[in-house]
Amino acid sequence: MNNLSSKAFESVTRLFHSVSGIRLGDNKQALVAGRLQRLAAEAGETDLDAYVDRLVRGNAPAEEMTRVIDRLTTNETYFFREPQHYNDLANRLESHPKGQEFLVWSAASSSGEEAYSAAMVLADVLGAAAWRVIGTDLSTAVVDSAQRGLYTLERARMVPPEYLKRFCLKGQGEHDGSLLITRELRERVRFQTANLMLPLPGDLPKFDVIFLRNVLIYFDNEAKSQIVRRVMQQLKPQGVLYTGHAESLAPLGLPLRSLATAIHGLA
Repeated sequence: MNNLSSKAFESVTRLFHSVSGIRLGDNKQALVAGRLQRLAAEAGETDLDAYVDRLVRGNAPAEEMTRVIDRLTTNETYFFREPQHYNDLANRLESHPKGQEFLVWSAASSSGEEAYSAAMVLADVLGAAAWRVIGTDLSTAVVDSAQRGLYTLERARMVPPEYLKRFCLKGQGEHDGSLLITRELRERVRFQTANLMLPLPGDLPKFDVIFLRNVLIYFDNEAKSQIVRRVMQQLKPQGVLYTGHAESLAPLGLPLRSLATAIHGLA
């Protein structure tokens, strides 16, 4: 199969941006080419530029664009990333009114580690009380993977040992080197697809805590502002928004107040 030309790269990344809102820079050309080559081969196309042309012209089946989005979306993460947020979450749970359901949204949940990390904290502090976690992501493939709750042990290197014992099952035989989130925890966590650049699913409730971490770095300021404003609409009046420590909301002029580093409340 031939290489991806610069013209085709520009075309497919422009299309990807129009659908996802994510901009892929010139330094991603080799990555994009590598991921599209397998898709093109699976589609029976030997010319990579011709495959891109079909996508751009809309001559490919509708589900093909879904597969492209799945393949080009970066989904590498791990459990208890940026642990300060989970410590803050645990502290907030201690003062949560008894009898009121606590709701957490992992708004860019990727393969689910963030959502399950939050669920472990909720299960630890609130136990059998009313609580739920909802995870959403653009990629249908990672949503399906997250719902299964099966991960490599390497992804769990930051999980507290006590949580590993309580909430994870160590793989045996063909699943050696992996872990499975317990059924009890998985039943409290639901995943679904959502594009943060578009109107959100109508069945999303208001949340006590929203994680919106390490996704805004892929967007320009205008798109960042649109996304955060859309997400804020799902936050309860006294709720908190967690963002990535490398992401700044200061230039966006949003009605938020800083509670601590990468922790925000409604103004």
